[in-house]
Amino acid sequence: METSNRTTADAAPLHLPGAQRAFGTAKILVAAYGVLSAAVLLTVAVLAITDHPVTSFMWGRSAGLLASAAVVHWLTVLAARGRRWAYRRVRILSVVMPVAIIAVDLIPGICPGWFALAQAVSALPLAATAFLSNGPGLRAAFAEGS
Repeated sequence: METSNRTTADAAPLHLPGAQRAFGTAKILVAAYGVLSAAVLLTVAVLAITDHPVTSFMWGRSAGLLASAAVVHWLTVLAARGRRWAYRRVRILSVVMPVAIIAVDLIPGICPGWFALAQAVSALPLAATAFLSNGPGLRAAFAEGS
């Protein structure tokens, strides 16, 4: 008979007050990031259809951020189910991605101002997720000793 090498370190107990509520809010914020990213991609598509100037950077960036929203949402759902590895990735991505989105868009001449602003606005819910996921409530739920 085989024994499992899995430990309780693979899943966290999320019984602490507010942990599920915090994850519910995080899922909503990540979904908002996805909706805003989809709106930017849709705007780029409409501009392209109406013969306005659209660069390949704008297409790739818009599609990439929409795809990243799906990945971060998936990770957030898994983290809400107690997966520590997913929680760690949500914590890291929600901090790094908004900074990277804004930093790249600030490179002079890389994209129009409206596009940079739209991307920055779409990153705001993800930045809010960073504060939530790195807050004391969820950190306590995923403490190594729990």
